[in-house]
This record gives sequence, C-alpha cells and structure tokens, in this order.
Amino acid sequence: MLLFLFLSCDEKRVFDEYKTLNGKWKKEDAVQFTFEQNDTVNPYNLFLNIRNNNEYPFNNLFVTVALQQPDSLVKIDTLEYAMANPDGSLLGEGFSDVKESKLWYQENFIFKQKGKYTITIQQALRETGSVTGVEELNGVTDVGFRIEKIK
Repeated sequence: MLLFLFLSCDEKRVFDEYKTLNGKWKKEDAVQFTFEQNDTVNPYNLFLNIRNNNEYPFNNLFVTVALQQPDSLVKIDTLEYAMANPDGSLLGEGFSDVKESKLWYQENFIFKQKGKYTITIQQALRETGSVTGVEELNGVTDVGFRIEKIK
C-alpha cells in the first residue's frame, strides 16, 4: 500500500535517474543518461538535479549540457545556476547537509523525433581569473536528469 501511495504521488514523472559521483565531479567526467521518447506532440519540462553537500565551495555552478536526438543532431547549452545564498548556505531541498536542487533545463520542450535520446552533462566551473577551469569540483554527490509531463 505504501509503495502504491509513493508512486502515485509523482504522476508527472516520465524519466528520473541519478548518477553517483562520490563527492567529487571531475572536469572530464561526463554524466550521461539515455532514454526512449515516443511522444512528439506534448510539451515536457526537463530538469537537471544536483545533490551537493557543505563541501561545495562555490555560489554557482556552470555546466555544459548536450542533448543528442535520434538522428544524431546534438544541441549544446552552457548553463549557470545559483547554488548558494549570499551568506554561503546551500540552496535546495533537504534536512541534512546534503541539498537537492531541481534546476530548469528546458521548459515546454517538444521532442521533435521518436526514438532514443542521450543527454550528457559536464561541469564547466572556472575560478575567477582562471582559464583552465576547476579540475575537480568538491561537494557534488549526485547528478540527475528528470522529464516531467505538463498538466
């Protein structure tokens, strides 16, 4: 009965998956999700989900996101998200030192083709004045991708 109640509370979910990073997100580590999509009519909301802890040293997060369509066309975005308040406390939901941030990737997105899609996410954070970027981003425990139906 509890399982039924838990599953029925998330009726908007179409896809929701996480990859564990063990507290460090290396610059070269691409997190990848593959999913099948057959609805080319209805719009969906797409999210990146980030779980981080108090070891996360920055106020923001830069990521590059590549969405590969079934015909191999790839759409690449570089995105910035706020991850902490001005006082340094982490944004996101959670009661412990681990916070989960549900970050908008695409709103009202319509998949143009039926078939298999792959989304690849890489951290692209740079410290002020640095060209090379952060080699190892501390405090990120999990990266997720979520697709929701729009009601």
